[in-house]
Amino acid sequence: MGTPLELEPAAPPHRARTGVRPAPPSKRVSLPLLLSTLCAALVLSIVCGAGIGASGLSWGEVLRHMWAGLTGGSISQGEVAAYTIVWELRFPRAVLAAIVGAGLSAIGVAVQAMVRNALADPFVLGISSGAAVGANAVLLFGAFGALGLWALSTAAFLSALLAMTLVYVIARTADGLTPLRLVLTGTAMYYGFSAVTTFMVFAAERGEAARSAMMWLLGSLGGAGWASVPIAAGAVLAGLAHLAVSARRLNALAMGDETAAALGVDAGRLRKELFLVCAAVTGAVVAVSGAIGFVGLMVPHAARMLVGADHRRLLAVAPLAGAVLLIWVDILSRVVLAPVELPVGVLTAVIGVPCFVLLMRRRSYTFGGA
Repeated sequence: MGTPLELEPAAPPHRARTGVRPAPPSKRVSLPLLLSTLCAALVLSIVCGAGIGASGLSWGEVLRHMWAGLTGGSISQGEVAAYTIVWELRFPRAVLAAIVGAGLSAIGVAVQAMVRNALADPFVLGISSGAAVGANAVLLFGAFGALGLWALSTAAFLSALLAMTLVYVIARTADGLTPLRLVLTGTAMYYGFSAVTTFMVFAAERGEAARSAMMWLLGSLGGAGWASVPIAAGAVLAGLAHLAVSARRLNALAMGDETAAALGVDAGRLRKELFLVCAAVTGAVVAVSGAIGFVGLMVPHAARMLVGADHRRLLAVAPLAGAVLLIWVDILSRVVLAPVELPVGVLTAVIGVPCFVLLMRRRSYTFGGA
C-alpha cells in the first residue's frame, strides 16, 4: 500500500456530516505563539499548583523547596514539614494533573477522529467504567492487598484492559471495527460496568470505604504521589508519540473510510491501532486519577477553534491546554471548600458544561453520526 498523502486542513464537501467544521484560516491563532504561551502557562501553573493550598507558605519558601527537591539540595530541620507539603504532596499532584489532563485531551482528539463523532470522548469506549470496577474492588473489599500502594493502580489498569478486550470482541465483525459499533458497544459496556460499581458501593460494609470509592469514581488527585507519576507519564508519552506519528492518517480517517482508502490509509488497521492506544492510555490515566470527565470532550473542540482541524496542530495544542486546565481545576477543588476537597470530576463538569455551550454558540458545529 502506498504512502499516505499529506493532507491539508481544508475539508471536503461532505465534511459537514462527519464532525466539526474548522475555523476559517484567517482567524486561526499563530501556532508558534500559541505553543509558547501554553508552555509558559504550564510551567506557571505547576508552580502555582505546588504553592497554593491551605498551609500558609510564602512563594519564596515554595520556590526554595521545589528547587531543593529538584537539585537534591539540603534543608534545615525546621523546614522539613514545609518541604514535605511542597515536594511530597503538592508538586507531584500538580505534575500528575498535567499528565492526566494532557492524556485525556490527546485521547479525546483521537477518539473523535476514530469514531468520526464530535460528541465522543475518551470514556465513550467504556474503558473508564471498566477501570472503576477494579478500583472499587480494592477500595471496598481489599482486593490485591499484597501489592500495597500499587494495588489500586494495578487493579484499575487490569480491569481497564479487560473492558477493552470485551469491547473489542463484541464490536469486531468480519468487516473490522466500525465507528457505529464501537460507539454503541462502548456505551452499553459503560452502563453495564457502572451498574456493577454501584452495586459494589451499596454492598460494601464500610462507610468510609464507600465514600473513598465515590470520590475516586468522580475523579480525584488526592492520593497523588511521585510513585504514581512514572506509570501515567510513560503511558501518556507513548500514546502522544504514536498519535503524533499518525497525525496525517488521522486527517484522512476523519474524512471517512472511503476518502482514507483513496489516500492510501487502511482505515480498519488504523482504527485498531487507535483503539489499543486509547484504551491503554485511558486505563493508565484513570488508574491514577479516577474517572475525570469532560476534559477529553471540551479541550479538543476549543483547540479546533484556535488552530483548525489538522491533527498535526491539534495534537500539539490540545495536550498542553488540557494539562493547564486540569491543574487549575485541581487547585480549585482544594480551595473552594477548604479544608474539604471536592472531586475534580465535579468541577470539570461545572466548568465544562457552560464553556461547551458557549463554544457551540460561537461556531457553526455540525455533529455527524458514526
